[in-house]
Amino acid sequence: MCVFCVAVFPRFSESSSTSAFLYSGCTPQRYTPNTPYELNLESLLTQLVNSATYSSYNNVTVVGSTQQDSLYGLYQCRGDLAMPDCAACVARAVMRAGDICRQTCGGAVQLDGCYVKYDNATFLGVEDKAVVLKKCGPSVGYNPDAMASRDSVLAGLTAGGGIFRVGGSGVVRGVAQCTGDLSGGECQDCLAEAISRLKSDCGTADYGDMFLGKCYARYSVSGAHDESKAHGKAQQRQRMLLVSLLFFYYLSRASNFD
Repeated sequence: MCVFCVAVFPRFSESSSTSAFLYSGCTPQRYTPNTPYELNLESLLTQLVNSATYSSYNNVTVVGSTQQDSLYGLYQCRGDLAMPDCAACVARAVMRAGDICRQTCGGAVQLDGCYVKYDNATFLGVEDKAVVLKKCGPSVGYNPDAMASRDSVLAGLTAGGGIFRVGGSGVVRGVAQCTGDLSGGECQDCLAEAISRLKSDCGTADYGDMFLGKCYARYSVSGAHDESKAHGKAQQRQRMLLVSLLFFYYLSRASNFD
């Protein structure tokens, strides 16, 4: 199981870059370079990156010659991302994991637009409601209208269906999501826990973020954040170039084992 450590956490914003880094975690167990485990890991990460070009979620299992060499992984893109943005986000998350969790058996990276996790112990289909990261903004004081809007948004997220949920009321908007390996009931249970914690822990904060192991909930009062997001065809070309470069990097690495 990955041991998570908080690093940098940009504020929630609709205009935030999908590649903005939120948190990461690595397992304490390490593998030896130039072994079947490393080859299997590179195969798994390549499959995740390739899959993200056409699907917003997938999980991959690579079966090794021994149980110790087997690997499990998944990625989950934010439900409102276009496929080029999803693919670029997963590629960046995989690159981050390679840097942050170098030679560790498992790792996880959460960016603003996607989540990637892999490990040599299976976690697929297992509900995880442990608090990974919590962030609350400054208090705006008790404003009945703002609090009513916030509570309305959170109630809507709780009642909504599906693994990706968005809502807005007045000046408040929110988003919640589960990873795609959870059942409908497990997703609902996880989100209910995240939203309940978010409401109780962040009180009158102008924004709040609650990330559990397999789901998250976030809200923000309009104007609380001002991050900018780049647009245009140049950015789309850069995203696709990144995906291509990462694919060929892992392809060349894998060929070294032949």
